[in-house]
Amino acid sequence: MKVFVIIPTYNEKENIGGLVKRVLALPVSAQAVVVDDNSPDGTGALLDSLAAAEPRLHVLHRPGKLGLGTAHVAGLCYALGKGADLLVTMDADLSHDPVYIPALLEAAAGCDLAIGSRYTAGGGAVNSPLLRRALSRGANMFAKTMLGLKAGDCTAGFRCYRAAVLRALNLDAIVADGYSFLIEILSAIEARGFTVGEVPIKFMDRELGASKISRKEISKAIYTVLRLAFRPASASEGGKRA
Repeated sequence: MKVFVIIPTYNEKENIGGLVKRVLALPVSAQAVVVDDNSPDGTGALLDSLAAAEPRLHVLHRPGKLGLGTAHVAGLCYALGKGADLLVTMDADLSHDPVYIPALLEAAAGCDLAIGSRYTAGGGAVNSPLLRRALSRGANMFAKTMLGLKAGDCTAGFRCYRAAVLRALNLDAIVADGYSFLIEILSAIEARGFTVGEVPIKFMDRELGASKISRKEISKAIYTVLRLAFRPASASEGGKRA
């Protein structure tokens, strides 16, 4: 099985080097794909220096900050083009511990999408501010209620997709380009009858760098859920990204 770990990044120079080394040191044969949106802090240059000595590290450079969702699509499509069987996605800020990747891969043997979940038995958040925990809980409840999603952690970015699932979707037709991409692709996967499993993880709040979640991203997420909830059944999947 060819395993690729996709990591979108923007201004994560303080975290990305250590994360990549931990991913590639796992007792699984994995390759890492880091998608950098022309980070002004030098993240891209650091990654290039690491890739020069590590053939399992692939760095995709984009011209600017184009959104988390499109970064996911770019990384996923690149890995699929390389023949990936299992595709893991995770955050670059060390909030997702690579130690859980083997468990995600194991879970994906019995389902189409395995989610590293804060909200299943044994999961949780560590050192996360009360406001952030409340926001996350509220976003999950809103998405689950409005869209009828079965997964407990709808907004989690720590996932393992089977390649066949992604090939069955039109990734370029997913409208959301920010964090709400995670909700939209999950909705598309569940709507097609694919199975979703969850692996408990401890989400660690970042220690270095700044959070990328903004009021704009929250507004876009609300819009995405409402758009999907009230979209006519015959509506196409294409459209303007939001």
